[in-house]
Amino acid sequence: MRELTYVARHTVEWREAPDPELRSAREAIVAPVAATSCDVDSAILAGHGFLDPPFALGHECVARVVETGDDVTAVAPGDLVVVPWSINCGTCDNCRSGLTAHCTAVPHMAMYGAPIGGSWGGLFSDLVRVPFADAMLVPLPTGLDPVAMASASDNWSLSWRLVAPHLKNRPGARVLVVARGSIGLYVCDIARALGASDVLYVDPDPEHRRIAESFGARTAAATEPVRHGFDLAVEATGRVDQLALAVKSLAPEGFCESAGNHFRPGELPLLDMYLTGVTLRVARDNVRNHIPDALELARSGRVDPARVVSHVLDWEQLPDALPEKHLKPVFVRADD
Repeated sequence: MRELTYVARHTVEWREAPDPELRSAREAIVAPVAATSCDVDSAILAGHGFLDPPFALGHECVARVVETGDDVTAVAPGDLVVVPWSINCGTCDNCRSGLTAHCTAVPHMAMYGAPIGGSWGGLFSDLVRVPFADAMLVPLPTGLDPVAMASASDNWSLSWRLVAPHLKNRPGARVLVVARGSIGLYVCDIARALGASDVLYVDPDPEHRRIAESFGARTAAATEPVRHGFDLAVEATGRVDQLALAVKSLAPEGFCESAGNHFRPGELPLLDMYLTGVTLRVARDNVRNHIPDALELARSGRVDPARVVSHVLDWEQLPDALPEKHLKPVFVRADD
C-alpha cells in the first residue's frame, strides 16, 4: 500500500509500505474514504513542528472497515466509521475516566499522523490498522456526509468540546474566537447553535471572516483586548500574543480554551489573569469521548460543518495539493 509521507518543508510524497495486518482479535483494518488536514498539519508542512521528517501524515478521516478480528463487535466490514486521532484501548483507568488521549496501554501520546508514542502510520494512507477497534471506531450516523464529517476525528469534535460544555453551564455566554483555521469556524457554528448571545470572530483572512459571518458571528480582522467583554474565549492560532489578547478580554472568572499548537515561546499576562480570576486550559483533546456528542449535533441539522470544507479533491492529488494553502481540503477516494 501507499502512505503519504512528510519528507521536507512543503513536501510530501507517496511511499510504499507493507499492507497492515491484524495482530490480535481486537483489531480492524480500515480504508480512508474522506480524509482532511488538521489545522496543525499546516504548521508541520510549513516546518514549524518539532519532529524531523520523514513520517506518515494525517489524523482526520472517515473510513470504510475492511477487516475485523474475531473479538470485534462494535463494527463490521463495510461500515463507515470515524477514526479518532489518538490511540486508546478503552479499558485502562485513564480511558474509562474519559482521558483517551492519555491511554496507559500504549506509549504516551500515541497517535496517527506523527511518530509520537510509536509509529502508528497516518490516515492519508490506503489502509490503516486500528489496534482497539471496539474502543476507538465510531460508526458514522446514517445521513451524515463523510466529506462534511472528515474532521470528526479531531477538529470538529474538539470544537464541540471547546464550547458545548461551557454553554451548558453558562447559557447565553458571550464568546470570543481568535483563530486562523477550521477550528475557529467550527466553534462559531457550534456556539451560535447552542445559544451563545454574542460571538466575535477575529481572523485577518477575509474569506474566513465571510464564513464566520454566515454562521451569525460578528467579525474583525484584528482587535485590541476587550476588557471584561467575553465569558468564554477560544484561541486557535498557535500565537502567544493572540492567546494573551484572548485572556485579557475575559470577564471575571471567565474561561479561555487554547487549541493552538504553541511551538514558539512567549509571555502571558499572568498578573491580569490573576486579578480577573480567569481559567486557562491549554490541551489537546480526549477526542474519542466527545465524538458521539459532536456527531449527534451534526446530525441534528442545527449546524453545517460542510460550509467549512474549502475544497473536495481526489485522493491522487494529495502529494501536490496538501502543501498548498487551503482552509479545509477533503481528499476523497472511490469507495468500492
